[in-house]
Amino acid sequence: MVDDEGDVLESVKRGLEAKGFEVDAFEDPLQALNQFRKSTYGFVLLDVRMPKMNGFQLYRELLKRDGDVRVKFFTAFEEYREEFKKAFPELDEKRFIRKPTTISNLAELLLKEVKVTPTRNQSASETNPKVRP
Repeated sequence: MVDDEGDVLESVKRGLEAKGFEVDAFEDPLQALNQFRKSTYGFVLLDVRMPKMNGFQLYRELLKRDGDVRVKFFTAFEEYREEFKKAFPELDEKRFIRKPTTISNLAELLLKEVKVTPTRNQSASETNPKVRP
């Protein structure tokens, strides 16, 4: 998870860990990019509005490293949907999770992403073994 708001980051991290997820959390998108390794994460949760590099820019860089990376954008701002659709017309706008949300709702959405959304090299019946719960 990458979000420049430390309190949001820590709160969501603790909540998801309580639901059985393993969470690496970064306030700095550049640090997150430096730590990212292909096939390490079941999915990546990105804030859109961040200094140094916004969530869309980070997503593009992550795609260069792993074309199968699964990403959800976590934002309170509706206007980013249109910007997203223009930048990534091939992707579903369901990639947005609106802030605020409950940890239970967030965990449910992320589990659906892991269990249902295949990567380019994966069939719909496969799941990513690195993701828990």
